[in-house]
Amino acid sequence: MKILLKKYFGYDNFRPMQEEIINKVLQKKDTFVLMPTGGGKSLCYQLPALKFEGITIVISPLISLMKDQVDNLKANGISAEYINSSLSFEEIIEIQRKIREKETQILYIAPERLASEEFKSFLTALQISLIAIDEAHCISEWGHDFRQEYRNLKFLKIAFPRVPIIALTATATEKVKEDILKQLSLKEPQVFVSSFDRKNLNLIVIEKKRALNKILAILKKYKKESVIIYCFSRKDSENIAQRLRENGFNALPYHAGLNNEIRKHNQELFIKDEVNIIVATIAFGMGIDKPDVRLIIHHTFPKTLEGYYQEIGRAGRDGIPSDCILFYSWGDKRKHEFFINQLTDEFTQEKERVKLRKVMNYCECVSCRRKHVLRYFGENFPRDNCNGCDICLEFPEIKESVLKDKVRLKKERKILDYNKNLFEKLRTLRKQIANERNVPPFVIFGDFSLQEMAYYLPNNKEGLLEINGVGEHKLKDFGYLFLEAINEYLKENNLDSVTIPQKDETKVDSKTDYHKRLEEIKEKFPNAYEPWEEEEDNKLKDLYSKNILIDEIAQILKRQPSAIRSRLKKVGLLE
Repeated sequence: MKILLKKYFGYDNFRPMQEEIINKVLQKKDTFVLMPTGGGKSLCYQLPALKFEGITIVISPLISLMKDQVDNLKANGISAEYINSSLSFEEIIEIQRKIREKETQILYIAPERLASEEFKSFLTALQISLIAIDEAHCISEWGHDFRQEYRNLKFLKIAFPRVPIIALTATATEKVKEDILKQLSLKEPQVFVSSFDRKNLNLIVIEKKRALNKILAILKKYKKESVIIYCFSRKDSENIAQRLRENGFNALPYHAGLNNEIRKHNQELFIKDEVNIIVATIAFGMGIDKPDVRLIIHHTFPKTLEGYYQEIGRAGRDGIPSDCILFYSWGDKRKHEFFINQLTDEFTQEKERVKLRKVMNYCECVSCRRKHVLRYFGENFPRDNCNGCDICLEFPEIKESVLKDKVRLKKERKILDYNKNLFEKLRTLRKQIANERNVPPFVIFGDFSLQEMAYYLPNNKEGLLEINGVGEHKLKDFGYLFLEAINEYLKENNLDSVTIPQKDETKVDSKTDYHKRLEEIKEKFPNAYEPWEEEEDNKLKDLYSKNILIDEIAQILKRQPSAIRSRLKKVGLLE
């Protein structure tokens, strides 16, 4: 499976639990996957779909999410389609033709589509190898986002008794998990529950005084980076977005009060990096697959910890450090209680009050926030200090102006010290290609891929293929454009490519391996990966002319032997 993983998705190793889940799916076992946002749930059904002879049906609740997923799959050379209300009748007929003629490997549909007897008949005539149910918590009345249309999914096990089902969700308590398994009638399901800990997310709670001024100060640290600000009401969303624009920020609102065209347009501008700040009610976000959101702000604290954890899960899906800031006040508690009191059922009222108290306990806790929220989901965090929340970082009375610097200082050692100028050039190129193809920039390459390019500076196809996220299809389709940009930058700045450390296939997290290996190399050869200066080139030529061995030159110049050989070839002293 690793061959397919690299060929189509550009990764050498699986994330935790992915390979085990995929193997069970390939054995046609019913499977339940509870994995936090950003953990790589989609791959657990997308990769098996490439091995199955028939089609994989994916049930997803939101139109925009389907489009992003299909765009991503097509960019990776995988035949995928979606059918939903955004398509015309003629477009749906054409997609159904492709499916009947087995030209499509993966089909995304909304749960509402299953209410149509005509569409059910269409499905029963197909060779279906796998059914994936995304956002599976929507089927449970005990969950935080119950949707009546998900109840239609009960018929799947009856209509397709021999087709394996994989149900996936990012947030579910033990009670919700059991309810999902019951509602879907999964047969002896293989249950996978991964850690809820998102190590790259910083959890910060700030007292809600002069909130707008604090937000303005914080946003100055996030120029050009994608930000979501969650608000309690439509009015708050509009007002804050307006104030941000008045202060020079590129921000738009998103809420249910906007007509569909404006709402869709605003979301698309955010997805395509035309606007970097979206100010929204909780109606926004579940349907986006954008991996490079660097900051989530809750202007008002949410009513459940499930909702909170799902919403902050939209930050840093690419694994790069990102921040989650929550504003807290007792005044906002009264806002939530007002709506709880409108509920007619006393049992439901009490259930919602209990969930609200859990959120308040989280906000008011004086020990590690990560430990607190993970305990809510039934997971024990083994350390007392997570080094990633305001309590553990020892700034409970945090000043907004030092927030970003302090958090980033903690994280700098864990991310690549890539060439920022080249990274910006590659981001511009990515945006141009994305605009030409009418897809979000992250469909071309994610930020982490560009950061690796700007660090390792690959100058040929073989080197570019070593970069995480570069698969064979993307290499062939537009890889040459990135190589041209990198080689031009190398020439202009007198730089050489960096030898990518050998990947250890026995490890799961290749990023960790890379960084550990890089630290070892830098410790032994302090000048490794630094630009070559003219004075250093002259010294290299002098040493080589005196027949000094390459290994000895490496010690003198404090560079790797492989870098010495590469430089000697570049200056014409070695063939």
